[in-house]
Amino acid sequence: MGVNRGLFPTEAHLSSWAGMSPGNNESAGKKKSGTTTHGNLYLKTLLTEFAWIASKMKGTYLWSKYQSLIGRKGKKKTLVAVGHKILISAYQILKYRVPYKELGANYLDQRKKARIAKSYVRRLASLGYTVTVTEAA
Repeated sequence: MGVNRGLFPTEAHLSSWAGMSPGNNESAGKKKSGTTTHGNLYLKTLLTEFAWIASKMKGTYLWSKYQSLIGRKGKKKTLVAVGHKILISAYQILKYRVPYKELGANYLDQRKKARIAKSYVRRLASLGYTVTVTEAA
């Protein structure tokens, strides 16, 4: 009668089973190589392919997530992170029976709006400008 939703109690369990959990090898404050966990090779491959497709679809949340991570992590690690996001979204949709809601390309910017403005003000101040910031109505 459908999907056994109790098989994975949390999205972390599903992510670990799929092999999409990032490795965390840290000791004494030193971060070492953090490879992904071993898991279902077919699902991992499929999610990575979906991440490639999502990285090309402009104007979506997954595209903006890819763009925000690519400079810091590189292509392959970013693809695993986006694939992880896709897996977590699928888990939430199946477990709670809710429709997919596209957050949009500017979702991440809206969440970090104050931090982005502060960063630009600091950058302009370092160039010798004085800036007063007021939010547009």
